[in-house]
Amino acid sequence: MTETPEPAKPSFRSDVTVDLVKHSAGDADVLFAARVSTAGEQSLEEVTKDPERSKGLINFLMRDRHGSPFEHNSMTFFISAPIFVFREFMRHRVGWSYNEESGRYRQLEPVFYVPDESRRLVQQGRPGKYEFVEGTRAQHELTGRVMEDSYRQAYEAYQEMLAAGVAREVARSVLPVGLYSSMYATCNARSLMHFLGLRTQHELATVPSFPQREIEMVGQRMEEHWARLMPLTHAAFNKNGRIAP
Repeated sequence: MTETPEPAKPSFRSDVTVDLVKHSAGDADVLFAARVSTAGEQSLEEVTKDPERSKGLINFLMRDRHGSPFEHNSMTFFISAPIFVFREFMRHRVGWSYNEESGRYRQLEPVFYVPDESRRLVQQGRPGKYEFVEGTRAQHELTGRVMEDSYRQAYEAYQEMLAAGVAREVARSVLPVGLYSSMYATCNARSLMHFLGLRTQHELATVPSFPQREIEMVGQRMEEHWARLMPLTHAAFNKNGRIAP
């Protein structure tokens, strides 16, 4: 006799994960693309040269906003984050490609986002000029309790509909945006710099940004990978105010 598996129980996380799954990206990619303007086919020689010798050119391109040489590279990330992060993320369309797991074709796992104590909970100020400050212990306890209770109730409703034969694409409607999803996101350095300029706060940024903390967490992890692949380009990005060329 086959035993019926126990229904999955909700679990809760406060983190995001970003894995670099493949790439074709290096500082030399910027150099050969830029030098074709003056060297033609001889610019291909830059692919095998040490890009450290040409960091001045990379800085010039960044400073004067000659952006197209920063597009001749590719990075693919596998990202796990709450659905509300992806809905913000996918507003970035130019230079990005996405494929996300589907609630139509698979049963979604009950993994949900609950902020930890490092997440500032209270918004102060008017729209366009506000800040977030620490919440009280009572506010953090309330947030965790209410979110977890809501998630459990929503996932029970989802499972009830699936058990009754309701299609996954219909049953998923009851699930909240705090549910974790996963996706592949592919970009080039120029599109990533634009993303980072908007979705991270940084002391070197000349144009202030006010991202939601959870998408900033994703951006910071992507930036760590990119900085290792293209250290001179990353340094020039920071040196010139973190503005995409």
